[in-house]
Amino acid sequence: MEKPFEEIIKNFTSSGDARLDAILKFTVEADQMTGILRRTILTDGSRRENDAEHSWHIALMAMLFKDYAEQTPNVERAVKMCVVHDLIEIYAGDTFAFDKTGNITKEEREKAAADKLYSHLPEDLAKELRGLWEEFDAMQSADSRYANCMDRIQPFVHNTLTGGHTWTLAKVSVADCEKRMSPVKEFMPRIWPWVQKCIEQAVREGWLQK
Repeated sequence: MEKPFEEIIKNFTSSGDARLDAILKFTVEADQMTGILRRTILTDGSRRENDAEHSWHIALMAMLFKDYAEQTPNVERAVKMCVVHDLIEIYAGDTFAFDKTGNITKEEREKAAADKLYSHLPEDLAKELRGLWEEFDAMQSADSRYANCMDRIQPFVHNTLTGGHTWTLAKVSVADCEKRMSPVKEFMPRIWPWVQKCIEQAVREGWLQK
């Protein structure tokens, strides 16, 4: 973030209720997601999307795609995961999915960011939100698998509509793209033929490398 959180809230007016103050301050802290830019660009090609836009978008998608999941997800929990899954990037920054070097240190950086971020919430809420993030990353439950599929489908769609923007940027191979999309193949197999069709087109257009 451009301004330290402490500076942003220096003029915060206390409610006199410590728990309410912590929640109010955390909502301000979460607003900093609007300043974390991803590599993915908007479908109109005008600019890079930010983490808040991405999180809202996949949360909305989680409300729409449930009939295509092999294991019926709890949509409410999946939506919550989508909303919170990138909050730690306020302090860890966005790690591009195809940045192999950056992904080496991703887990360590994100854990430290989570420690910092969730220390600002009351213990019960911190446990709930951090637990949702950890469940999302573990990708073991039906809910987290479903949420992860949304997290992969959304930028994939953007790439198909923006000339393979991030694919060409990182010289992504078909194998790397298919690996990234593998949760969709496993947990939402009815969508996979469409994914393959898009990949074939991307190869023809030169957006993905063989």
